[in-house]
Amino acid sequence: MNKILKSALAATTLIALSALGGTAYAATATSNLAVSASVTANCTIDASGGLAFGAYDPVVTNASTDLTGSGTINTTCTNGAAATITLGQGANADTGSTDAAPVRRMLSGASDYLSYQLYSDSGRTTVWGNTAGTGAAVTGTGAAVSTTVYGSVAAGQNVASGSYSDTVVATVTF
Repeated sequence: MNKILKSALAATTLIALSALGGTAYAATATSNLAVSASVTANCTIDASGGLAFGAYDPVVTNASTDLTGSGTINTTCTNGAAATITLGQGANADTGSTDAAPVRRMLSGASDYLSYQLYSDSGRTTVWGNTAGTGAAVTGTGAAVSTTVYGSVAAGQNVASGSYSDTVVATVTF
């Protein structure tokens, strides 16, 4: 073989062996990377829309007919979270009022009261209280969920004219 051909063959062989030699001796090792996160239940509540009954007429319209109204409470809870919305007794609760059986009143001036009640059902038969058993259940969807509050001002109340109001604390427990 001629010298040039021997050199070319030797160079080609050396290049091929170098390429193979690099991969032939390469090694790998693996390990699993654990990835985790936790999601805790969380809720927010917004009752700022309120419940406005409108005009109560104790002489004609509401002498024998209750004045009714409704409002909305919006809760936003973690998807799947179980929650309960409760409503407090109000700032002007009457004697004998309890969290389980609230006796709510609106106040006008210093001493004029107009009794009312809040319910969790449209038939206005289930009083909405401030205990787990008298609250309204809601399941989180991750988006705002609207829950209706139904109210009634009892007919036949002999009250003075004026603007009556109350403040009821709405709470979501999750």
